Amino acid sequence: MTDRALWHGQAHMPTSQAQRLVVTDGDGAWLTTSDGRRLLDATASLWHANVGHGRERIARAAYEQMRRLETYHVFGRFANEPALDLADRLADLGPVQGGRVMLTSGGSDSVDLACKLVRRHWQLEGRPEKTVVVSRETAYHGLHGFGTSIAGLPYNREGYGSASLVPETLRIPAHDLGAALAQLDAFGTDRVAAIILEPVIGTGGVFGPVEGYLEGLQAFAQERDVLLVVDEVITGFGRTGVMFASERYALEPDLVLMAKGLTSGYAPLGAVLVAPRVADRFFDGDDAPMFRHGLTYSGHATACAVAHANLDVLEEEGLVERAAHLEKVLADAVQPLADHPLVHEVRAGAGFLAGVQVVDEVRGDDVAQECVRRGVLTRTIHANTLQICPPFVTTEDEVRLVATTVADALDTF
Repeated sequence: MTDRALWHGQAHMPTSQAQRLVVTDGDGAWLTTSDGRRLLDATASLWHANVGHGRERIARAAYEQMRRLETYHVFGRFANEPALDLADRLADLGPVQGGRVMLTSGGSDSVDLACKLVRRHWQLEGRPEKTVVVSRETAYHGLHGFGTSIAGLPYNREGYGSASLVPETLRIPAHDLGAALAQLDAFGTDRVAAIILEPVIGTGGVFGPVEGYLEGLQAFAQERDVLLVVDEVITGFGRTGVMFASERYALEPDLVLMAKGLTSGYAPLGAVLVAPRVADRFFDGDDAPMFRHGLTYSGHATACAVAHANLDVLEEEGLVERAAHLEKVLADAVQPLADHPLVHEVRAGAGFLAGVQVVDEVRGDDVAQECVRRGVLTRTIHANTLQICPPFVTTEDEVRLVATTVADALDTF
């Protein structure tokens, strides 16, 4: 039955209903569909199934927490123990010393929270003109109000009656530091509240940073009194071979956005780690201001218990280190694809993820469908690019299988 009520996200619904792929089971790096096919999950679902599918330990953590207390909100003076413990754990793990943590329901929530908070910060600093949030071309920061507004993918931002849902936004070149700084200088940074960036651009096509770009943009932000927001929704919790990409690229963020790998998708949960420069004023003194923001399910006790179990698995099984090892395995496996006549470019080596950009004359969606027919689940992201981002439990042979399957699929066109 194709005519079902579910409205898929980011979907052309007539196509999605006609070609719907229903996943029913998962085990490690593998999935089973409703028609009985077994598929290697080359995308870790939406970049998040880091510890693999079907972890009984994580399911039991959710069950035990629900039996005790499914959740209780964290508004006002209320809290629950899993939320308190997780916030402390993230503050210790994260790339910010002495930070505070606000919990959310996912990555898009974290983006909206951060964009509101940087504007609130400058209002309290007595600099109300600093409202503009700068992002990079081809960037993806979710699809909530602010995320839509700062999107570097035009098709995600357009179609709502204005150039940007929130008007105070600006996009800069994603890889050319000189051009980016020149544009910022011309615009005038007196109005800029923050620069937000992904250390490795994900949905925008899997682009690692050009040498010197991140460091240069960070130095500019520090010199011009602009906050730096690092979106680690995809890169956080091991995808780049360290717990956070900010460590790998020597970034010193004022805010760090987290989600996806925080629970490996076993529960919807996100977080924003906030440096003392921004957070301290809200914690100090009887006259401390309030940040009037919150979500019904922020600090959800069961989701936080799931996050603890997921982080335990990452640490005890050495999966972050495994991702670092598999980064080279994947880069070596996909490199021969660069010579295929139907491949425009292969991008790998900035973590355990890769993008294979197919030439414009061939639809990447058709190649992805052929991969599925051959037993490997991938999908197309920006610039006609096949996404490869497997779970950390994927074996070396399975990583190579992804690459050879893409090659075999391309050979059919």
